[in-house]
Amino acid sequence: MKLIRFVWLLAFPFYLISCSTQQKIPNYLENVTDSTHSGDVKIPELRIQKNDILSIQVYSSSTKPEVDQLYNLRESNNGTSQSQGATNGYLVDAKGNIEYPRLGSFHAEGLTKDELALQIKKRLIEPIELLKDPTVIIRFLNLKVTVIGEVESQGVINFPGERVTILEAIGLAGGITEFGKKNTVKVVRELDGKREIGIINLSSDSLFQSPYYTLMQNDVVMVDPVKLKQKQKDQTQAFQRVSFALSVITAAAFIYNIFK
Repeated sequence: MKLIRFVWLLAFPFYLISCSTQQKIPNYLENVTDSTHSGDVKIPELRIQKNDILSIQVYSSSTKPEVDQLYNLRESNNGTSQSQGATNGYLVDAKGNIEYPRLGSFHAEGLTKDELALQIKKRLIEPIELLKDPTVIIRFLNLKVTVIGEVESQGVINFPGERVTILEAIGLAGGITEFGKKNTVKVVRELDGKREIGIINLSSDSLFQSPYYTLMQNDVVMVDPVKLKQKQKDQTQAFQRVSFALSVITAAAFIYNIFK
């Protein structure tokens, strides 16, 4: 009987640990009130990066399609591209350049779509007018961000438009789990050949003013776990060891009482 009492006394401290106060986890936009920071929405324009794939289409005032087609990627009769390059659009290489048919090389890294389109248009009319009144339309074909850490579904997220916010990206990843930190979400970004890490607070009323609220292509969003998760993990491992030890002690005490 004394042995059984000793077993319960041994288990009691672990019960107290399990009843400790839990850490409060903030909600999304917890500090935001009605019409907080209301005003015009400014959407930063994406800048072209290495390994981006661009769709570039050239049109002119010519009434003959074959004239414009000389400066566009060709397609076969069934509507599919004739080459791997055409399938994938124009790849921005490791030096930040693209190779354009009949016009040569353009340095695209760091430019906006409009800035690159202006360079292509200029080469179409100077020093020789190759096309009359050309129009250049550029689109991104491979915009993506990566979300990892304490979210329901980690991985790469492709978005069809040219704008995605950090709230949209996390929503597409299934949201932050109950063990994720909403107030210190990291955004890893490569810009102009340099890597930077920004921290954004998803519960703050200043969220919309952060330069990391609107994500850029190839950003990596990282959600760290709260200390509570590691604490619960350690407690679970401790309880497993104690439960095994208590089972052995209880079995030994039972056998002892039978044969004493």
